[in-house]
Amino acid sequence: MAARMAALALIVSLGVAPPAAAQVAASDAAPVVDMEAVVVTGVQPGPGMWRATRGGHTLYVLGTQSPLPRGMEWDAAETRGVLSQAGAVLGSPGVTIDADVGFFRGLTLAPSAFKAMKNPDGHTLDQVLPPELYARWSVLKQRYLGRDRGVEKKRPLIAVYELYRAALEDNGLREGGVVGPVVDKALKQRGLERTPTMLTLKIDDPRQAIADFRNEQLKPEDLACFSGTLDIIERDLPQIVARANAWAVGDLEALRSMPNGRDQVLACLSAWTQTDTARKRGLVDIEPRVREAWLEAVDRAVDAHAVSFATVSIDQLLRADGYLADLQRRGYRIHAPDEDPEDEALEASEPSGAVTPGPAVRAPGPD
Repeated sequence: MAARMAALALIVSLGVAPPAAAQVAASDAAPVVDMEAVVVTGVQPGPGMWRATRGGHTLYVLGTQSPLPRGMEWDAAETRGVLSQAGAVLGSPGVTIDADVGFFRGLTLAPSAFKAMKNPDGHTLDQVLPPELYARWSVLKQRYLGRDRGVEKKRPLIAVYELYRAALEDNGLREGGVVGPVVDKALKQRGLERTPTMLTLKIDDPRQAIADFRNEQLKPEDLACFSGTLDIIERDLPQIVARANAWAVGDLEALRSMPNGRDQVLACLSAWTQTDTARKRGLVDIEPRVREAWLEAVDRAVDAHAVSFATVSIDQLLRADGYLADLQRRGYRIHAPDEDPEDEALEASEPSGAVTPGPAVRAPGPD
């Protein structure tokens, strides 16, 4: 689902009106920071699971992380044990698009999607980006994408996301392929389906929406997203590796203290919701609506089953205003994977209405 949302966000983000051509030499751009962190390999335990309890029923929540070390193997014994007895397995929070044509269900197969991925009128990135931004792009593109000429014809946010993924791959990281297969296998063995949690957005005029999106003009926010993603690739890859390593070895304290550079990338991929085309079709306030849809699905699952299981981005869990805090406000007791057993016993002895913030909902440390 994350890949589908990323593709949708990228395709509908921009309709670029070209500024002056960019002809600055790539050598003028800032140098790229070489990798310093070593990516972990082998069997690793992961971070453990949070438990959210209410009314004698328990929701186990696994905080997921992307990217992760390509060479790691996740020791998922604890998670498999929960999955073997869970009455409901909830999907991650997200959005699904309901449209009358297949464009939004098979983006890369539709001819209109290919057109939307490219800059209008055949323009290339050197024609649509400011000179200094194109110079930075050129250095990184040469390093991670080589002589790929096709990417130069793509819209800036599509191109920079391809660059970001190539940089991850080059530095021993991967997106996906760790948690998902474990959950899928457990569901198949038990003949279960994931409990839907997605917010469904209806687009009644998808063909016209595609045309409108293509005509959206390049905004300062779009350039800021492009530049911010280049910042991550130039300077923050060692920290991204460190964060991936921390998840792999189960170091929650490190995860709590680290900013998540991927937030910048995902924010850029969500920029399409700020377009006039999206607002006209009611695609507004997406994040709170996604969160509420997930929380309502959790309430139904926990009320109906003694044991439930869910996955949520670990960054969304660890924020002071994140999903764990939402669950606490709905009357759940939250137990972190690294919570002291004595603290847990003390909390269990409190009146049922008490809600005591645990270490899982502390704000991340400074950047």
